[in-house]
Amino acid sequence: MVLPVHAPNHPGQTPDAFTPDSRQAWVRLVIALVIGSIGAVGMWAVVVVIPIVQAEFAATRGAVSLAFTLMMFGFGLGGVIAGKITDRFGIVPAMAISIAFLGVANVLAGLSGQLWQFVAAYFFIGLGTSATFAPLMAEASHWFERYRGLAVTIVASGNYVAGAMWPPIVSWGTQDIGWRYTHIGIGIVCAGLMTVLVLILRAQMGRDTVHDHANAPPPRVNLRLSTNTLTVLLSIASISCCVAMAMPQVHIVAYCGDLGYGVARGAEMLSLMMGCGIVSRIGSGYLADKIGGIYTLLVGSLAQGFALVFYLFFDSLTSLYLISAMFGLFQGGIVPSYAIIVREAMPASEAATRVGIVIFASVFGMSFGGWVSGVIFDATGSYAAAFANGVAWNALNIGIVVLLLIRARMGSVKTGPGLPLKV
Repeated sequence: MVLPVHAPNHPGQTPDAFTPDSRQAWVRLVIALVIGSIGAVGMWAVVVVIPIVQAEFAATRGAVSLAFTLMMFGFGLGGVIAGKITDRFGIVPAMAISIAFLGVANVLAGLSGQLWQFVAAYFFIGLGTSATFAPLMAEASHWFERYRGLAVTIVASGNYVAGAMWPPIVSWGTQDIGWRYTHIGIGIVCAGLMTVLVLILRAQMGRDTVHDHANAPPPRVNLRLSTNTLTVLLSIASISCCVAMAMPQVHIVAYCGDLGYGVARGAEMLSLMMGCGIVSRIGSGYLADKIGGIYTLLVGSLAQGFALVFYLFFDSLTSLYLISAMFGLFQGGIVPSYAIIVREAMPASEAATRVGIVIFASVFGMSFGGWVSGVIFDATGSYAAAFANGVAWNALNIGIVVLLLIRARMGSVKTGPGLPLKV
């Protein structure tokens, strides 16, 4: 049960103090979205340059793809570290460290003389990217109360916006000046733009750059679980849903090639999926503000499983386009729902750290899901079993979410409306 929450009037609050859901909050949100859209460049640049880097270093596709794997690992690990920094010192120091990593690591990637150096540079690019996702989502959640779900999903859409914006730019740069100078240029331009934006955000936040959680409202939802237990459950749920999510996202291009439609068609389906994912993320934010994070996660997980089942029975070109669009519309809001649940059910003082841990779990799930789907294909010669594996993992996610929902309802009955909720 989600209780209605309104902007609190804390004792001693001055007239010019920050008010959640205010115009100033929306200005901060727009700045955060732009920062996230710029900072997520590394997640997509590596996909564009893999073929040309492979040719230059005379390496295997798998060896070059390790750059993506380590980038994702750095992204997940960095989210936990940046979350800790954000909870203790504020989002600005966390972003400053990320900017330094992004700028230096992109330059080092462009200067790499051997493949291992390129791969290592992408691990640090992942670390630099991390503060633009989980910690930034957690930070935005402090700026809103009535529209918290919408705010979190808007910030989370930054990496999808980056997916639409950066690949053509990186492709153009690679063709005109080469992948090395493109990476160096990305490092310099991103560091400069993000520094300016973070300084503007800092000016907008004023003395609110480090949150005082003494007067923070208590959790809205009583799950009658310790914070650590809930973090573990959310992490397992995050892994399971992302293993399922990874199958279409990672293998749709190869799947279309195997069916004889060509990889270009698969790339179009992936782009369609990501575009619909932006719509899904924003829509899930509206939904979460109405029904809460747990219900929103359940809706998204059920819908994702529904779309995965369609992949098992339909493989014509038209049906794959339709299913991919449907999958994007269904799955885009799942990951941000975890950040919303953390803010609804855990103390505000731990938000960025706990969100970082759960997002790290989702990154592991995506990495493992992409890998295990390939292993299953190698063993069976077909993607049918890989899709079925995704459905099974999705069912595990649904089971955990239903358990949390039951506990939330039991907690609301025990506590009663209008009474303090304890975690």
